[in-house]
Amino acid sequence: MSTSTPEHLDVLIIGAGLSGIGAAYHLKTFCPTRTYAILESREAIGGTWDLFRYPGIRSDSDMFTLGYRFRPWRDGRAIADGPSIKAYIEETAAEHGITDKIRFRHRVMRAEWSSADARWHVTAEVGPERTPVHYTCKFLYTCTGYYDYASGYTPEFPGRETFRGQVVHPQHWPDDLDYEGKRVVVIGSGATAITLVPAMAEKALHVTMLQRSPTYIASLPGRDAIAGMLRRLLPDGAAYAATRWKNVLVGMFFYDLARKRPGVVKHFLRKGARRSLGEDFDVDKHFKPRYEPWDERVCVAPDGDFFRAIRKKRASVVTDTIDTFTETGIRLSSGEHLDADIIVTATGLNAKLFAGLELFVDGERVDLAKSTAYKGMMYSDVPNLASAVGYTNASWTLKCDLIAEHVVRILNHMRDRGYDSVTPRVRDASMPTEPLIGLRSGYVKRALHTLPKQGTRAPWRLHQNYVKDLYMLRFGRVDEPELEFERARTGKTAPSREHSRVVANGASHA
Repeated sequence: MSTSTPEHLDVLIIGAGLSGIGAAYHLKTFCPTRTYAILESREAIGGTWDLFRYPGIRSDSDMFTLGYRFRPWRDGRAIADGPSIKAYIEETAAEHGITDKIRFRHRVMRAEWSSADARWHVTAEVGPERTPVHYTCKFLYTCTGYYDYASGYTPEFPGRETFRGQVVHPQHWPDDLDYEGKRVVVIGSGATAITLVPAMAEKALHVTMLQRSPTYIASLPGRDAIAGMLRRLLPDGAAYAATRWKNVLVGMFFYDLARKRPGVVKHFLRKGARRSLGEDFDVDKHFKPRYEPWDERVCVAPDGDFFRAIRKKRASVVTDTIDTFTETGIRLSSGEHLDADIIVTATGLNAKLFAGLELFVDGERVDLAKSTAYKGMMYSDVPNLASAVGYTNASWTLKCDLIAEHVVRILNHMRDRGYDSVTPRVRDASMPTEPLIGLRSGYVKRALHTLPKQGTRAPWRLHQNYVKDLYMLRFGRVDEPELEFERARTGKTAPSREHSRVVANGASHA
């Protein structure tokens, strides 16, 4: 393809991970006349599930909700390992003819919207040579996740250069790392650490998880017994749908209980840890946080594997802060020394929307921090752009699937009415705004100043509630007054006020 003549497509999807393949399915199935391509910066399908290669990598959500609604998860495991999830995404892409639409090793750098011709002008760099290529598209759909793929977050540790062993971040796991018979310290207590500790403990001499403060951990079954029963009694699709809804409702109940009756949930989690670790273990010191459940995401230990590793003395947890790295490990503020051959810095991610893509609208650079999210999928004053952004309190794909449905409804509405562009507009400038994400996790707090805001009422409010979003995105109006539709040929603004019955009915399948 010539670097001077842009290829034009109706829709350009950025990212071939879980949400990108789902977006392509909806587009191909319900907007079959639209041309599209997927630009993927890596050399393979999978996104997160291709990037992370550390021991034990797995989902921290059940696969009956993390999987696609349109393609049942048929594995017996509710909590699945990374390679299985990657295979599921690849199989979905191949089954629906999506794989051939992916342009690998294409890193999208810049997208410029032109109102004059109602299209995005997109610049990408291809391969290690970073050869520039250009595209134009009518609609841009970003499915890039929420973090920086290039680098994870690692704080500055005093004395790190003196440590004679190996320091590893889970986001950049060496293929040849040999930890068998070694002493390992894992710094951090999030989902990655809770996964790594029991997995590494199977081969390591000993694994110590070092956390600054206590953490909530929920022990859940790795297999869903009810799903197995439903599979025996019902057809495949019906069993999957029933299991999916069961898990959605259970997850919503647990989250609502945690927010409204945190004491009940704290008691439940503490009791579970006590039952797993025994009466002699100091549960309150290590697993009784100062914050409330779901102020940060609650970590999951499938079948209690994390607690089992501690009970068997293959692993341990230390709650303390770091004074300095030493030649042979870490000296803590308490004066205790943790001997280590390998230190794993499971210290988190760097949140980054759009993977660093620079956006411009009619020559003006877009500052997302000054925008307001519309239905959690579009951004005020940014035309013809949607993003796949999932839930923080439930499976990522639940929301991404709903967004994909709503995007195709908008595209079909524009086609039927002859519109060329759609732009969310905040009609009430006095509406207060709030941070987009309510979690207190480190990666969220570090990125809040770069993220869009949310409003205090619909459609600018993020519910973090699947049932409310289901009504709004699958069955609610497409032609809301907050959306400004335009025809490029006349330049005439046409805010939509009539209900799009034809389009709503045509896309209510999903």
